[in-house]
Amino acid sequence: MTTPLTPRIEVHDDDQALATAVAGELLSRLADAQEAGRVPHVALTGGTIAEVVHREIARLAPASEVDWTRVVVWWGDERYVDPGSSDRNAGQAREAFLSVVGVPDENVHEVPTTADCGSVEEAAAAYAEALRASGAGGFEVVMLGLGPDAHVASLFPGHPALDVRDAMTVAVHDSPKPPPERVSLTFEALNRNRALWFLVSGEGKAEAVARALAGRTGEGGEVADVHEVPAVGVAGQEETIWFLDRASASRL
Repeated sequence: MTTPLTPRIEVHDDDQALATAVAGELLSRLADAQEAGRVPHVALTGGTIAEVVHREIARLAPASEVDWTRVVVWWGDERYVDPGSSDRNAGQAREAFLSVVGVPDENVHEVPTTADCGSVEEAAAAYAEALRASGAGGFEVVMLGLGPDAHVASLFPGHPALDVRDAMTVAVHDSPKPPPERVSLTFEALNRNRALWFLVSGEGKAEAVARALAGRTGEGGEVADVHEVPAVGVAGQEETIWFLDRASASRL
């Protein structure tokens, strides 16, 4: 399990306030990275809160100094489905902000679909090769949601993917959430970052937030087992921020 820096916890009134904070922080970080001469690579997440965040990024982007032609986009995980499926995280992100702000297609690295590869294993291998070929070495920011079971990306409690080592991606079968087949970045890949941000909203996530943060900070006894609380397996190298709304923070 990764030994993290003490995480920063931000509690916002609601999901919209949370999204505004995340969007502002991201735009600032991307601009700073570019000013320092880096081409920032960002790993996006999916889910309801991600959609709110993405639309807020698009709204605030015109006032920022970010050069979107020098931003490279990835996903922490993706559903292995048809390219036009509404289950695809990439489709939502493209519509909500990538196409709006003008990230070039060649800078948007989607996980292969069923139309691209004959199996989820092939899709995972192809995505890993794309990561290696990019030469990025890591992500400026990794954004992650959190499931009610404390899963991150598509790394679920008790699943074999939690124990994958020396690999950037993993094929996931029998996901407890549909669709059953997915491609996920591994802990090794997710932890190659400058900043790790959790985006969590809703009372249904409150228990998972409490378990994950107790596991991180050592509160409440033994350190949590990554096989039971996968969220404790990831951390930022320079910062870890939990962006929460009041509902998801209600058990802290």
